Order: sequence, then C-alpha cells, then structure tokens
Amino acid sequence: MAEVRDARAAHDLIARRASAVAAIFYRLGESVPLPLVARELARLDVPVFPCAQGGKRPIPERGFHEAITDAGQVEAWWRQRPRANLAIPTGAASGVVVVDVDVHKVDGYAAFGRAARSGLLPEPLAVVTTPTGGRHLYYPADAGREQRSWQVGRAGIDFRGDGGYIIVPPSQRTIDGHPTSYRVEAVAGGLVVPLAAQRLRDFLDPRPKYVPAPEPPGGCPLDVARLASQVARRPEGERNLGLFKAACRMAEHGHSPREALNALGPAAGQSGLGEHEITRTVGSAYRHVSTYGPRRRAPVRQTGSGFAHNEPPVSVSGRGL
Repeated sequence: MAEVRDARAAHDLIARRASAVAAIFYRLGESVPLPLVARELARLDVPVFPCAQGGKRPIPERGFHEAITDAGQVEAWWRQRPRANLAIPTGAASGVVVVDVDVHKVDGYAAFGRAARSGLLPEPLAVVTTPTGGRHLYYPADAGREQRSWQVGRAGIDFRGDGGYIIVPPSQRTIDGHPTSYRVEAVAGGLVVPLAAQRLRDFLDPRPKYVPAPEPPGGCPLDVARLASQVARRPEGERNLGLFKAACRMAEHGHSPREALNALGPAAGQSGLGEHEITRTVGSAYRHVSTYGPRRRAPVRQTGSGFAHNEPPVSVSGRGL
C-alpha cells in the first residue's frame, strides 16, 4: 500500500511540475525578465540553475546536479550574473522531457517529419524555437519509468530526459555575434500524453536484428567475470577499445546486449567511462558482430596481460563508438 502511495505521489509531483512549466511558458512575453522566470519556476517547485551568458555551459560546478528551488539562492545567482542563461534539468526532476530537433550538422526536420507521420510524436506540452532554427518539443515526463537522455546524431534529433538539461526561454544564444532568444512557439491547451521515448529512438536508429553465434566446436567457455576484470583495469586511452572487444566476445558467445551491459557496465564505469559511452560502445560491438559475424576461428584463451591476441583492427574514437 505504501508503494502505491509513493508512486501516486511521484506521479502527482511530476504532473504539477510539468503543468508549472507549461503555465509559465504560456504567460511568457517579450518583456518578461529572465531572473523573474527563474524565480517563478523555482517557486512552483521546478529546479533551475544558471548557464553562461549567450551559451549552454552550466555555471555551477556540478551542473544540473546543483539545480535548486531555493528562492534565495536563485535570486543570488542572477543578482551576481543578471545576463546568465536559464536552464532546468530534464526528466523527473522538472517533470518534463524534451525532443531536440537540431539543424547544425544534420537537418533534423526530415527525421522529425517521418516520426510525426508515423504517430511517434503526439501533441507536445510546449514548442520552443531555438536561436539556430531548431525546435524543442516539451512533453510530460513518464512517472512510471526512467527515461534516460539519448542522441541520434545521424537523424539530427536528441532526447533530453533523466540525466540531461535544457536551456529555456527567454534565454539567448549568441549567433554570429548577435544575441537571439529561445522563443515559445505554442503551448498545449488540453491533456498531453507522455512521449514513448524508446519507440522514437528505435524508429530513428533501428538496431540490426541480432542472431547469437553458436559456440565454436572445441571452443573455450567464456569467463565473463575475468572479462569484466580486464575491462576495469584498462588504462585511459584503451578503455573504449577494451570494452568494445569484451562486448564482442560476449556477443559471439550468445549473450544478449542486456547481459553484456549488466556484466561489463560496472567494470567500464570503474575504469572511468561514462554511462552514455558504455551503452554506445556495447551497442556498437553487437552491431559489429551482427554485421560481420563472429571470428572465423575458435577463441584464443585470454592471457593475464589482456585480451586475445591477433584480433582484427578496430577503429575507436576517444568519445566511444
């Protein structure tokens, strides 16, 4: 019974915060001072924090983790930096998640149109036009599940959920030396349903169907614990490659991507990789094995100094795969 009450309270809190964001956006006009918007959001229990003038870099040392609703601290931040931009954490912390349609390297409007025609983008809580010509589509967070942030660069669309943040109106970006504002384009007048963020990601970045490879005849059983230990010990500069190879071995031995994340994720985190890098690298390894198949020979027993020798070369960037 207590769990039901807790779940209901969490749902009500997220709904109140989402409604507060929409209400403030609805009343937002050209002449409303940004510090006042920051204070009003905080007063309505939506945590806020300042970012650099004309940019996106958080001013607090721990970024969105220092977002607060304390009116005194909010006023002090903007008293010290009256031209600072305004940001809120996304996800359950603020009650809203955001689909970010980008136009920098890829025109995200093409993928946006396909997703909308497929019914994956319901009416948003609010639509904000960005200084670069993109759009931010706000939706209420889903109280029943965590919705982590993700990026689909080739589609030009990002999702800002739990673990992310967003710059909100009336903040400004400096484009070619000229300040340009984030502007509220529309606010929904009725009920808005949560976004199915994972379905949207799967549509924008479909994963190839994975078929586990059979165990090679006479092959050695995979020692997953040892594999994870090797991932944890990888030095900087070799961490992504080590995780990639370990995930490939698990894929070749028939383990699911989820099993690989559960087994290797904590070890990779211990080595210094972030959650986004870990997820992306493991996914890349499974796509690699699905596309090119398993190695054409029985696995070589691992030595104490690292992974199996004579591996085919793999290109790994500093940011992960």
